[in-house]
Amino acid sequence: MDVLEIQNLKKSFGGKEVLCGVDLSVPEHSVFGFIGKNGSGKTTTMKAVLGLLRPDSGRISVMGEKVRFGQTETNRYIGYLPDVPEFYSYMTPIEYLTLCGEVGGLEKSDIAARSKELLELVGLGRERRRIKSFSRGMKQRLGIAQALLNRPRLLICDEPTSALDPAGRKEILDILLAAREQTTVLFSTHILSDVERICTEAAFLNNGKIAMQGTIAQLRSKRSSDGFIIETEHKAAADTLVKAFGDLQRTEQNALVFQGGEDRLYAVMRYIAENRMSVQRIERIEPTLESLFLEVTR
Repeated sequence: MDVLEIQNLKKSFGGKEVLCGVDLSVPEHSVFGFIGKNGSGKTTTMKAVLGLLRPDSGRISVMGEKVRFGQTETNRYIGYLPDVPEFYSYMTPIEYLTLCGEVGGLEKSDIAARSKELLELVGLGRERRRIKSFSRGMKQRLGIAQALLNRPRLLICDEPTSALDPAGRKEILDILLAAREQTTVLFSTHILSDVERICTEAAFLNNGKIAMQGTIAQLRSKRSSDGFIIETEHKAAADTLVKAFGDLQRTEQNALVFQGGEDRLYAVMRYIAENRMSVQRIERIEPTLESLFLEVTR
């Protein structure tokens, strides 16, 4: 089942068409990466999904129910973490989640148990300080706990790791991966390594449309290879190959990298065989989402 479906979504601002017919489907219990350059329309799409922005045309449904601008009934299925979450800074984490639970109409006993569970999930279970003393990463973690409080069927995160250091990014990605047990995760990003690390599916947004969508394996299969590495036994053999094939690049004393497919590999290997060169290693360079994204958006 698809938790989120978007069909032919269009939106313009001041005569500039930002979304030009977006079609997107997010399967249940997936970790879905919504990938695009800065300013590509990722946040615009998410605001439309939340009913906070009126589309010019198109249809959005969450759990099979149509999203209507200004009538946010479908938001009962959604937890949302904006790129810069705001809090009551004088509160502690447990006080803040308690307030959110009361505003959301949860039972007191459920609020207490759920808050404790989620603070443990995001690594803030023993934190008693006021939120005003929190780092950016700690606030992101608390924001995820708040977004999961009402047990949403869809957790939407808008660039949750973009302003974090490597340690903070890892923490947030680990939390999102763990949250998959409870919900479906959709997060927008322009950091391709984050997507490769935790996502099961992804979509590329480019020029206002979805340029490509599928599982990570399906997306990688769009490119057969980013090249090969050949490591020779002797430096002299590597020198000879560099002279014979001008596009070979040396990465180590005896290791060479070249771009190209199977035909290019066979040509190099034929030369190696004809000249009786000793080879220690031949390795395919697996395609990356980054190389595919750059190719799609070029």
